[in-house]
Amino acid sequence: MAIVHDHFQREQAEPLLPLLTARDPQRIVAWRHGSAVSAAQFLAHVEQVAAMLPEAPAAVNLCEDRYAFLVAFCAIAQRGQANLLPPSRAPQAVEEVMAAHPGSYALGELALSPAPHGYRKLPELDPNLAAVSAAVPAIPAEQLVAIGYTSGSTGTPRANAKSWRNLTASSAGTQAMLRAVAGERFNVVATVPPQHIYGIEMSVLLPLLGEVGVHAGRPFFPADVASALAEVPAPRVLVTTPVHLRALVAAGAPLPPLAAMLSATAPMPPELAKAAEQAFGAPLLEVFGSTETCAFASRRVTADADWTLYEDVHLHPQPDGTMIEAPQLDEPVVLADIVSLHDAGRRFRLCGRNTDLLEIAGKRASLGDLTRRLLAIPGVEDGVVFQLDEADAAGVCRIAALAVAPALDEAAILDALRRAVDPVFLPRRLRLVDALPRNETGKLPREALLALLG
Repeated sequence: MAIVHDHFQREQAEPLLPLLTARDPQRIVAWRHGSAVSAAQFLAHVEQVAAMLPEAPAAVNLCEDRYAFLVAFCAIAQRGQANLLPPSRAPQAVEEVMAAHPGSYALGELALSPAPHGYRKLPELDPNLAAVSAAVPAIPAEQLVAIGYTSGSTGTPRANAKSWRNLTASSAGTQAMLRAVAGERFNVVATVPPQHIYGIEMSVLLPLLGEVGVHAGRPFFPADVASALAEVPAPRVLVTTPVHLRALVAAGAPLPPLAAMLSATAPMPPELAKAAEQAFGAPLLEVFGSTETCAFASRRVTADADWTLYEDVHLHPQPDGTMIEAPQLDEPVVLADIVSLHDAGRRFRLCGRNTDLLEIAGKRASLGDLTRRLLAIPGVEDGVVFQLDEADAAGVCRIAALAVAPALDEAAILDALRRAVDPVFLPRRLRLVDALPRNETGKLPREALLALLG
């Protein structure tokens, strides 16, 4: 690469890690507009974009096209800058992140109006562009390359910084897990945005660090998913979420042959996993992780309730959650998840979250299980049970629920819940809505739930 940040020159003793694994310059990195994009073409585009970037500490990567995001991600990193990944692309969320990082700018492939302050539009990525240098760029292992934000499903979004070493180490476990079912080389179609850490891991890191090609689109409707899958050769891996998978199963339309389906961002109901495997003839894998930790375990829901840890990951149960040690972490992280360990600590079963567990009148339940029972009611298309902030006269924070159920009323839903849960855990407030306020990955920001409840 011709462009090297001055900071890199001062830190030559620091280990360097490549931004792209490409023994063959013709290795396919992406599929865009029906054509394959080689590693050589990709490096030329990275070089082109890096040359136009200003000096700055960080940039908000707003690219919607997944290939454009991939190019911008590497160009920003190559300039010694960090990719800022706000919890959403809503103007207010973008402005808040930029305000938290003075001197930053925004980058995208679309002409936005209104556009964030200092917004720069990517040039056209010419498929015939030739790279000035044939060398694969490398950057310091500890360089900060991304700052991701939690979704806000449990409160205010929090920033999480990732070095290139952090992300490279986290990708090793994911690659090993997928190679076991899809082989050394495969192609990914993802329904999740690349800005989310799950999207980063499965549709950015995989094509950068593995023998993987990624489809540039982000298909949403079932027909679009089928079309995107048809545009890439087998073996194919569909990266998705429970919400998107439920829509695919409900549509009943066939998909091109899959080597595997991959899900995260929310618990996968076993019934949905079984239906998806029957409908699409491929194993459904679920990955466990967070913005703080990246993925560190996986399972096949229809075969096992327990999770298998990635290599060199260790869990340590704590009174308030679980401490995690993993190659991608600079120091141990404590998550709110409560687990029980099995098989000499290599496998675990999720028992809930300390923020998910309820105790009312001496009885215990979990919000996750209550939500599962709500969704199991015939006629309920979507729903969630959550705890309110305010306490009643007895000091108990009561439970509320939102449900999408066009053919039912509140009384019918409550009657069905009475047959499934203890009366103390019935929602004191239940509201029927047209749709839940899910974000791009299917998660439910708490503020949006409270606003919809009114």
